[in-house]
Amino acid sequence: MGAHITDSVLYRHLWGTDEVHALLDDEAKIQRWLDVLAALATAQAEVGLVPADAATAITEHADVGLLDLAEVAAETRACGHSTLGLIRCLRRVLPEHAREWVYYGATVQDLTDTWTSLVMRDVTDLVVTELARLESAAVALARRHRDTVMPGRTHGQPGLPITFGFKAAVWAAELRRHRSRLAEGRSRWEMVQLGGGLGTMEFWGERALPLLEAFARRLGLGVPDIPWITARDSVAEFAGVLALITATVGKIGQEIYQLQRPEIGEVSEPFTPGQVGSITMPHKRNPELSEHLVTLARLVRADAAVAVEGMVSEHERDGRAWKAEWAIVPEICLYTHAAVRLAVRLLEGLQVHADRMRANVDAASGYLQSERVMHALAAHVGKHAAHEAVYRAAMAGRERGIDLRTALLTDATDATVATYLSAEEIDRCLDPTAALGATGQLIDRVVGQ
Repeated sequence: MGAHITDSVLYRHLWGTDEVHALLDDEAKIQRWLDVLAALATAQAEVGLVPADAATAITEHADVGLLDLAEVAAETRACGHSTLGLIRCLRRVLPEHAREWVYYGATVQDLTDTWTSLVMRDVTDLVVTELARLESAAVALARRHRDTVMPGRTHGQPGLPITFGFKAAVWAAELRRHRSRLAEGRSRWEMVQLGGGLGTMEFWGERALPLLEAFARRLGLGVPDIPWITARDSVAEFAGVLALITATVGKIGQEIYQLQRPEIGEVSEPFTPGQVGSITMPHKRNPELSEHLVTLARLVRADAAVAVEGMVSEHERDGRAWKAEWAIVPEICLYTHAAVRLAVRLLEGLQVHADRMRANVDAASGYLQSERVMHALAAHVGKHAAHEAVYRAAMAGRERGIDLRTALLTDATDATVATYLSAEEIDRCLDPTAALGATGQLIDRVVGQ
C-alpha cells in the first residue's frame, strides 16, 4: 500500500484516475521537467542566448530513461535544493559542450511553476470532458422526468410539489456554469513562469522578453504580463474553480444519498451484482458512490483553502506559499477528476422511482398544496389574511391527523376557507400536478426544446 491513499494499490481507484496519475507520478513529473528544460534551451537558442548545438543536445538527452532516479534523489538530498540534483544528473549524461548551457539563468520556480501550469492545462482538459458528460447526464434526467411529480423539500421537510426533472435541471445549469468558469479561467492559469532570480529577468538582458515569448510558444502556454513568483492568485483560482465543481458534485451526491434512504426511496444508485454493503449485515446496499462524492468534495475544499493561503506571501519569493502547492495541487487534480467521473457513473446509472415519488406526494395528504389554496383565498381576503386562515386550518388538521381537504372544510378548525372557496375549488387547488407553477417551462430553458 502506498503511503498516500492516492497511491494505494487497494484504494487508488477511488481517490484518483489513471489519466491524472500518469501526469503526476515521479517519472512523468521529471520527464515533464526535462521537457520544460529542453523548451527553454531551444527558445534560448532561438534568441541567440545558447548555442544551437547545445540546445539540440539538451533536447536529445531530455529523457527520464537516461537518468537513474535513485541517483537524482540522492543528489537532491545531498544538496538540499529542489532541482539541483536533477540538473547535476542531467549534466552527467550530456555531451561536454552542452553541460554549461542547461538551465541557463533559470530558477527552480521557473521550472516547477511552469510544470504546474502544464498540469493545470492538462487536468482542465480532462475535467472539461467529464463535466460535459455529467451535464449531459443531468440534462437527460431533466428531460426524461420533466413531469415526474415529487415532493420538493425545504429545511429537510416537504414543501411544495416539484418534478424530479426540475431538480436535475438545477444540477445541469450549475454544471454548465462551471464549464464556463473553466473556459474563462484557463488564460489566467495556463501561463509560463520565467523570471530568473527575482522575476526581473535580469540574467538574459535585452533578450529577456523575446525569450519569454519563445519559451511560452514552444510549450503552448500563455505569456504573463509579469512573472508571478509571489502572485499565486492563478493557482488559487484554479483550485477554487475545482472546489466549486466538486462542491456541486458533492451536493448532487448528498441529495442522492438522502433520497435513496428506504423511508424516502425515490432514487437508487446503480448496483453491481456482487457489491457488498456490509460484512456483518448481508442485506445492506450502501450509498457508496454518492457518499464518496461528498468525501472527495470536502478534501478539495480543504486543499483549495491552502491555495488561497498561499496568496499571502512575502517580498519577491516565499517558498512557504508555492511549495505547499506541490502537495495540494496534485491532490486537488486527483480528487476532482475522480469525483466528476464517479458522478457521471452515478447519474448515468441512476434509478428514478417515479411511483414512490408520487406516493410520497400523496402521503402528505394535500398539505404540499397549501400555498395554492392560500393563493386562491387571497383573491377574496388578501394574501396575509389568507396565509393566517390556511395556517390555522393546516396546524389544526395536522394535530388531529386529518388530511388538508377535511381540515379546510371543517368549521371546527377554520371556517374562513370554506366560506370563500367551494369544495370543487379546493379540490382543484389540491391537485399536485396543478401546483407546479412554471416548473416545466424552467426545465425547458435549461434542457432546450
